[in-house]
Amino acid sequence: MTAEAWEPVQRVRTYEQVMTQIEDRILDGRLKAGDKLPSERDLSALLGVSRPSLRESLRVLEALGIVDIRPGGGAEGGAVLVGEPGSGFVNLLKLQLALGQFKQTEVLETRIALETWCCEEAAERASENDHQELAQILDRMDAPDITTAEFNRLDAAFHVRIAESTGNTLTAHLMGSLRTAINRQMIEAYARLENWKETATTVRHEHRQILDALQRREATEARQAVGEHIRSFYNIGKKVEA
Repeated sequence: MTAEAWEPVQRVRTYEQVMTQIEDRILDGRLKAGDKLPSERDLSALLGVSRPSLRESLRVLEALGIVDIRPGGGAEGGAVLVGEPGSGFVNLLKLQLALGQFKQTEVLETRIALETWCCEEAAERASENDHQELAQILDRMDAPDITTAEFNRLDAAFHVRIAESTGNTLTAHLMGSLRTAINRQMIEAYARLENWKETATTVRHEHRQILDALQRREATEARQAVGEHIRSFYNIGKKVEA
């Protein structure tokens, strides 16, 4: 037998084995959203692990937004599998962006791909109520004394609301996560501008163009408008850095 036929033995920590068992049951359908895991005492006995190792695995799953650990005993306490998207994904993405694990051009390309699709779909699917709420966000952005932080918050809300109006909850969650993750970078980009209010005026105008296309159900026009809008702000940022 040659040396190449051997593989190093992988050392797996106990808490990782516990996580794997829980993950496997979620993936094959034995566990689903809303299910409550056995009590800490019972589950540690079933798995043959110490309670500290079990707690460690549950803390990791809680940080990832997979389980909600509720205090107390009885029917209300314990670890429950969450039924709504949590903050785990956005927190991970935010840290990875901060560490430079994704290039700015990659973020730009992802935004364009995601948001052009959203606008195209929203032009066909959005309701009158969606249009009204988008218009209300833009009206609040027109406040003469608005701060950069509030302007950016409403800017993000506008783009996320478009994603929500597609009716695709996964896309809306991805859009919300991405905008939250790049929030710091967006605020810093505005802070570097010599006259941020001048840029804000341009952003407002472009937002109105996007909304107008959505209201007229012009999918291609909405797609083009949001793509140009994102590229325009990115190009302004590059000029400032240069």
